[in-house]
Amino acid sequence: MPKLKLTKTAVEGAVPKANDYDLRDTSVPGFLLKVTPSGRKTFMLAYTAANGQRRKPAIGQFGELTVEQARRIAQDWLAEVRRGNDPSAERSAARRAPMMQELCQRFIDEYSIPRNKPSTVRQKRGTISVHILPALGRIKVSDVTRADVSSLVGRLAAIPCTANHVLCCLRKMFNMAEVWGYRPDGSNPCRHIPKYPQRGSTRLITDPEMRKLFAYLDRADAEGLEHPFLTLGIRLQFEFAARYSEILALEWSWIDFVKRRVTWPDSKTGSISKPLSTHAANLLRNAIRIEGSPYVVPSILNPEKPMPPFTYVGGWKRIVQRASIPHCGTHAVRHRAATDIANSGVPLKVGMALTAHKTVTMFMRYVHIEDEPVQEAAETVAALRQQILGQPATTSAAPKSAFAGNTRAGAVPVDRKPPPSKRKTKIRTTNLGANQAYRARGGPNRASPPGVASVAKDQEDKSSG
Repeated sequence: MPKLKLTKTAVEGAVPKANDYDLRDTSVPGFLLKVTPSGRKTFMLAYTAANGQRRKPAIGQFGELTVEQARRIAQDWLAEVRRGNDPSAERSAARRAPMMQELCQRFIDEYSIPRNKPSTVRQKRGTISVHILPALGRIKVSDVTRADVSSLVGRLAAIPCTANHVLCCLRKMFNMAEVWGYRPDGSNPCRHIPKYPQRGSTRLITDPEMRKLFAYLDRADAEGLEHPFLTLGIRLQFEFAARYSEILALEWSWIDFVKRRVTWPDSKTGSISKPLSTHAANLLRNAIRIEGSPYVVPSILNPEKPMPPFTYVGGWKRIVQRASIPHCGTHAVRHRAATDIANSGVPLKVGMALTAHKTVTMFMRYVHIEDEPVQEAAETVAALRQQILGQPATTSAAPKSAFAGNTRAGAVPVDRKPPPSKRKTKIRTTNLGANQAYRARGGPNRASPPGVASVAKDQEDKSSG
C-alpha cells in the first residue's frame, strides 16, 4: 500500500486502476485516500476501536472536502478514539435511529396492549394519530427536544384535558424509549413541562337532592315511569360506590348470597371484591331476572347483552331532570357514595376497600367537604378559643364597628391635640379621621410607652430649671 503525504497534487494525480487501492498519509496515522476503478476518490480513516474492532469509516469525497479539511476531521476522530469513543459506531447508530412513528407503534404493541384496557388502548391510539404523529412523526426519537414537546402541548392550550393526555402519553413513551435504548437515561424531553390545570369537577349531590332522587325512583318503580333495569342500576351504583361500567357488566354468577360478596373478575383497576349489604342483597333478590340472561342489568331490547352505556347515561340524565335536580353526571353517584363512606367514620383503609381505590390520594379526590360540617367546625373552634381566653361565647349578631364615630368601641373619646412639647408631630389624615403617631397620642385611655413619660418629664424639669 503506497504511503505519501496526501496533498492536492498527489490526490489529483492518483489514477484509477482495475481494483480499488489506498494511498496512506504519512502525517496522520490511519488517514488515507481510497481510489475506485470508476475514479471516485474518498477520504477514509482506519483505526481500532476500544473494543478491539477495526473500523474504516468514510470521511467524505474529494471535491466536497479539501485534503486539509479531511485531515482535520481525521485528527478529530482519532482524538475521540483515544477518549474511548467510536465515531463510526456512533454514526451508524444515528443512521439506524428509529423515527417517532416507529416508537409510537412499538409503544402500542409492546407496552399499551399488554398492560392497558382496550378502551385505554383506543384512547392512546387516537391521541397518537391525531396529535403526536402529525407534529413529531417524521423526527428521529433521539432528536426530539423539550422545545418540540412544549410547542406541541402549547398548541393544545385551549383544550387542557387533551393537552395533558398528550403530555402524559409522550412522557411514558419516552420513558420506554430509554428502556429500549433509543435515548440515553434521564433524557426524557417531557421533564419540567407542567400540566395545565383542569377546572372541571364533579358536583356533589346534596342531601335534599338525594331525597328528591330516591323519591322519584320510588315513584317511578311504583307507577312504571322508568324501566326497572335502569332504576335498579342506579340504586346498585349507590350501594356499591361503583362505576357505572361495573354495574352494567355485573353478572349473576359473580354474586355470592351466602358469603355476602360480589366479585368483579375484571374492572378498570383489575379484579375487585366488595361486601354485599343487607339492603343490596334485598335489591338483588327482588330484582327482575330474565331467564337465560347472565346480566343483572341487561339490555332492554336484547337481554343477552349488557345495557349499553348510552342507554344508562341517557336514562340517568332524564331521571335527574324529572327529579328537579341540577345537572350532574353518573360519576357524581360514586363521588356521593365515597363522601358518605368518609363521613361515616369508618377507617380509611376500609373506605378504600368499599370504593376499590388503590391509593389514598385517589380516594380523597372523591370525598367532598360539605358546607354544614365546615361551619360547625368553625363555630366549635371559635367557642374553644373564647373558653381559653376566659371570655363569654359570642352571639351570631354582627359586632359594631370598632371605628364607629371615630372612637374605639367602649373607649373614652381621645383628645387629638398634640401634647405640649418642642417636638412637632405631623398628623396624617385617613378615612378614619386624624391619626397620630403612637408616641404622640395622649388621653385617659392611652398610656405612653415605657420610658417616654419619664424622658418628657426630665426635659421639662431641665427647661424650667
